[in-house]
Amino acid sequence: MLAVITGATKGIGKAIVESFATEGFDIVFCARTEIDVKQAEKEWQKKFPKQKIMGVTCDVSKKSDLQKLVKEIIALKKPVDVLVNNAGIFLPGKIMNEKPGTLETLMEVNVYSAYHLTKMILPAMIKRKSGHIFNICSTASLFAYSNGVSYGISKFAMLGFTKNLREEMIPHNIKVTAVIPGATESASWETVKLPPNRMMPAMDVANMMVAAFKTAPQTVVEEIYMRPMKKDIREDEF
Repeated sequence: MLAVITGATKGIGKAIVESFATEGFDIVFCARTEIDVKQAEKEWQKKFPKQKIMGVTCDVSKKSDLQKLVKEIIALKKPVDVLVNNAGIFLPGKIMNEKPGTLETLMEVNVYSAYHLTKMILPAMIKRKSGHIFNICSTASLFAYSNGVSYGISKFAMLGFTKNLREEMIPHNIKVTAVIPGATESASWETVKLPPNRMMPAMDVANMMVAAFKTAPQTVVEEIYMRPMKKDIREDEF
C-alpha cells in the first residue's frame, strides 16, 4: 500500500508518516525545505528499512511543484491508497491589521494545494474504485477565533471542500475524512510557552487516522474531531 502525505517533516504530518509506515505502507512525503526533506527521508529509511520511503521537495502553493510531485508518484507505478492533504500554515491577524496578501497566501497553501493535488490523484482512484483521502482541517473550521480571520476563512473552506468531495466520491467508493484537531504539538505552536498537557500529542491524531482507514469498506469515518481535555487554548494563556 502507498500513502502520500504533504507537509510531512514536522508535527502532525511527521506523526502521520510514522503511523502509516508502522502499518506497512510505502510513503511518498513532501515539504517545502529541502534539508528537512532529506533529513526526514534518511531517518525514516533507516527506521522502516522494509518499505519505500521517498521525500520530495515541494512548495504546495505552486501548482507546478504539485505536478512534479505527482510525476514522482506515477514513476513508482504503484496505486495511491491514501492521500493526506496536511500541508498548511498559520498566520495570525485581524481583518484591519493583516498584511496585504495574507488571505491569498493562506488560501493557496491551506486550500488550493489540497484541491489541486486531490484533482491530480483522483483519476486513478476513481478508475480503481478505491482510496481514502484525509484533509487536515482544524477546530478553526468550526469556530471563530480572535486574531485569525484569514486562517479561519481558509480552514472553513477546507472543511467545505472535504464535505463536497465526500459527497462526490460516494459513487466511486472512495472514502473522504475531515480531520479536525484542536491544539496539537506542531510547528504552529512552537513559539507558544504552555504546559505540555495543554496540547494533544500529534501521534494521537495520526493513530486515529489509521483507525479510520481500517474500517470496513462500507464504513466511512466522516470526521475525526479531537480537542485537548481542557478545551481550546485561550489567548490569555500565552
